[in-house]
Amino acid sequence: MALSVPGTAATTLPGSCHELSTALVTGANKGIGWHIARQLAEAGLTVLVGSRDPGRGAEAAARIGGDPARPLVLDVTDGAGIAAAAAGVERLDILVNNAGVMVDGATAPEASVESFRRTYETNVFGALAVTNAFLPALRRSAHPRIVNISSGTGSLGWSAGEEFPSAGGAAYRSSKAALNALTIFYARALPEFRVNALAPGLRRTDLAPRAASAAAGDPAEAAAAAVRLATLPDDGPTGGFYSWDGTPAAW
Repeated sequence: MALSVPGTAATTLPGSCHELSTALVTGANKGIGWHIARQLAEAGLTVLVGSRDPGRGAEAAARIGGDPARPLVLDVTDGAGIAAAAAGVERLDILVNNAGVMVDGATAPEASVESFRRTYETNVFGALAVTNAFLPALRRSAHPRIVNISSGTGSLGWSAGEEFPSAGGAAYRSSKAALNALTIFYARALPEFRVNALAPGLRRTDLAPRAASAAAGDPAEAAAAAVRLATLPDDGPTGGFYSWDGTPAAW
């Protein structure tokens, strides 16, 4: 099933803006996360701009402008900080687990256990911890949505085929495969939610040197795809993995 991916979220909100009012985007002070927060704010939602650094989070929210964007100090590797942030949010309609790191591009034989631990701490355990901490707030929404920002390089099918034949980035890519698995598990455990993962494609960000190349695409384009998944109607798909253009991605 392909999903249409409009340029903005303005016409994709299920119900009224009063029904879908608050979103949280982790790692939203830059890159794809900032564009997701901006587009959700432009759609009329109050957006919590998650950032580890208070100053950068405040600056990112200010760049979005207006009351809809509010900074939220949130380090996804800090359990106590996550709990404190969640305690201040009564209701949440959308959670976008965007925060992610790529520690190095090593292959599995070259990689250190420490690089895997650091990568999984943010990309997998962080998403798990944030999601579980904010579940009470999400359960108070009439239209709860979770979007996990994954990667096409985390696809086992594509990695075993010709799409991504390189063995590099083993820690990052396997962490995204694990995040995809969590997407399925949450969708099955929470049938009243819409929970999906997105492969945003190579975008101009500071995630890795390759992402800064001329071949990398506009992060706003990937953000629009994330917003589409974040604002699915109640009969929309759940437990899926989609490319930025709306086509299903291989697990």
